[in-house]
Amino acid sequence: MGNHYYSENPDLAHELVQWSFELRGKTFQFVTDSGVFSRSTVDFGSRVLIDAFEWEPLPEGRLLDVGCGYGPIGLTLAALSGRTVEMIDVNQRAVALAQENAQKNRIENVDIHSSNIYAELHEQQYAAIISNPPIRAGKKVVHEILSEAYPRLVTGGTLTVVIQKKQGAPSAQKKMAEVFGNVEIVTKDKGYYILKSVKES
Repeated sequence: MGNHYYSENPDLAHELVQWSFELRGKTFQFVTDSGVFSRSTVDFGSRVLIDAFEWEPLPEGRLLDVGCGYGPIGLTLAALSGRTVEMIDVNQRAVALAQENAQKNRIENVDIHSSNIYAELHEQQYAAIISNPPIRAGKKVVHEILSEAYPRLVTGGTLTVVIQKKQGAPSAQKKMAEVFGNVEIVTKDKGYYILKSVKES
């Protein structure tokens, strides 16, 4: 279990790689390593989520990137929205990379630290929670991310996630509708669903 991307301390030998990638019209530099999710490129699901996410209509407050990995989603949203983005991951190697990538791209409006899902948050509530959840960690973990998001959002705040249809999007959609009383399929692209729920009261 120690070498999965959702492990706290992956025990794989380091294999650092550096590359650049354009997200929403801005080029970012990334350093990645073995033991983190999608180390050689920004995975397609994260790209679809980044492109679909809207921050303009949100209430005031921080954004929270759950399972941030080496940082592509949270860093892009911090750079483009101007909001502070708290970025968390259980994988300490991923957190260190995300911190390095924030410095590399001169992005200062981020708060990057380790947390097992919502265990170690720095705020009570957020304007939005965004996640490309760790599907391989299992349905229980994914559904905890979905269900426990509700009390951590301000009124009008949103939960937005990306999940492949064949990896549990219908189940996640049902869970979000159950928890929030609403769910919208924002985008479908090559089997990836962007699901969004709003905390209405």
